[in-house]
Amino acid sequence: MKVNFVQTIIAIALSVLIAYGLYYFHDNENKILLSVGSFVFITLTLILTIGTSFQLTRTTTNVRVVSGIFFIIALISSLVFTFIHFSVPIYVIINGILLLIFILIVYSIYNAKQ
Repeated sequence: MKVNFVQTIIAIALSVLIAYGLYYFHDNENKILLSVGSFVFITLTLILTIGTSFQLTRTTTNVRVVSGIFFIIALISSLVFTFIHFSVPIYVIINGILLLIFILIVYSIYNAKQ
């Protein structure tokens, strides 16, 4: 796995801006949880979408596609949680499951080496 530092920094900066926007528009007591959780999920997906490449082109393409799909899912999930009142366990469970599924799929693609 090769990390492109400029693209990784751009992905992190974009994630920070998205998390700040979510923090700004959410008006409940769970602002920090929403922004930190969204930052972690969105950063991980964006770094794997635009900031990394793998030895095999097929692996790079598959990881980027899966990461892009999960970036959209993370963004939609975060936007939904921004505009509704939610409890902490619901947020942690839903985003935790999504993040673990994402990591499992990327790990499986990386280990397939095709």
